[in-house]
Amino acid sequence: MDLKALAMITLLTAVMYTQMSHGKPISMVERCWCRSTHNTVPQRSIRELKFLQTPNCPFQVIAKLKNKREVCINPETKWLQQYLKNALNKMKRSKRRPN
Repeated sequence: MDLKALAMITLLTAVMYTQMSHGKPISMVERCWCRSTHNTVPQRSIRELKFLQTPNCPFQVIAKLKNKREVCINPETKWLQQYLKNALNKMKRSKRRPN
């Protein structure tokens, strides 16, 4: 066999093996958005709240701030619990009213 052909086959085999061995397991691909949470975020600085529920992660609350940053808020925070309670009550009241 030609030396160049042998070198090419060796190189291709190494490249193929390297690409297959670096595949990420599913658990690494489907990471939770919030790895850490904040307990104190000034409510006046929040522009938008997003709620995420994924199969492999706990309930996650993401706040988009007025300065364009996104932070994760601890869902057990008292003010957030009260906010969610008020929002649910408001939705229930609006459903009871006839249009």
